[in-house]
Amino acid sequence: MGDMGTTNHSEVTDFILVGFRVGPELHILLFLLFLLVYAMILLGNTGMMVIIMKDPRLNTPMYFFLGNLSFVDLFYSSVIAPKAMINFWSESKSISYAGCVTQLFLFALFVVTEGFLLAVMAYDRFIAICNPLLYTVQMSTRLCVLLVAGSYFCGCISSVLQTSMTFTLSFCASRTIDHFYCDDRPLQRLSCSNIFIHKLVSFCLSGIIILPTIIVIIVSYLYIVSTVLNIPSTKGRQKAFSTCSSHLGVVSVLYGAGSFMYLTPDRFPELSKVASLCYTLVTPMLNPLIYSLRNKDVKEALRKILGEKYFYLFLFNSDVPERQQLGGSTDSKNAPIDLRNIYS
Repeated sequence: MGDMGTTNHSEVTDFILVGFRVGPELHILLFLLFLLVYAMILLGNTGMMVIIMKDPRLNTPMYFFLGNLSFVDLFYSSVIAPKAMINFWSESKSISYAGCVTQLFLFALFVVTEGFLLAVMAYDRFIAICNPLLYTVQMSTRLCVLLVAGSYFCGCISSVLQTSMTFTLSFCASRTIDHFYCDDRPLQRLSCSNIFIHKLVSFCLSGIIILPTIIVIIVSYLYIVSTVLNIPSTKGRQKAFSTCSSHLGVVSVLYGAGSFMYLTPDRFPELSKVASLCYTLVTPMLNPLIYSLRNKDVKEALRKILGEKYFYLFLFNSDVPERQQLGGSTDSKNAPIDLRNIYS
């Protein structure tokens, strides 16, 4: 092959992000769609963090985890969406080598952290529903901080390994990445190195990340289901199952799309891009709605911040009376939180 047949990765200065293979007339539509979704992500997750920080009543383990989830959602979508929107208008669609490394590192960091945070939240829900009287003792401030710090640590270690493995490859086939952001599998297609070991390590790393978190979620929900079935009130059981289904829905989207992306044969790039949208944009957009705006404590905090008039304009889709939405009495801020309905 000689020197003309290969180009070492150290000589690559930039890459080209192909994005979605659609006609130019659809780029404006995709730009507007990305802009709308990203604006909702910014509004929803920033608003959630502000509400949690401003309202002392939300100073609980559950909202501590929700605040960190919003932080992670906000930042890993920000790693992807702005550059994708710029490329809809750009003719070159290039990203620098350093920018590609940074994008892959930060995305891997935050998306793995989110997976561990969802497992932590499942454990928190297990304690809240199965051992409500011991909740405040078992979910101490120190344990909550350690669980969140551990999630970020696991995300960082995974990201360092994934990024270092990917960018020690030699890229000689092309500089064109068939994706809308720098990801491991599209970069593998550009490599002229033997990637068998790389694929094996990536597969094992994905399994090490996914299996423990899935096991924690499944075991937690087995205990939760067993406890909920013993609740005498039919309404109580329905409410508990409803809140569980919300969390499981988000888990299914994140892990389902991730599994499709990284644990299946790399034969359908366009389907991989659609799956990527689920956890890069759709999940961060839906999380504040699922975990926050359906929660009566968050609604009460939001009402205090926005005031009565703007609060009810904000909740335009509400179809229940005010007192029912906000949990009954206007003195509800002094009422103890029912840990069985903590995610309602």
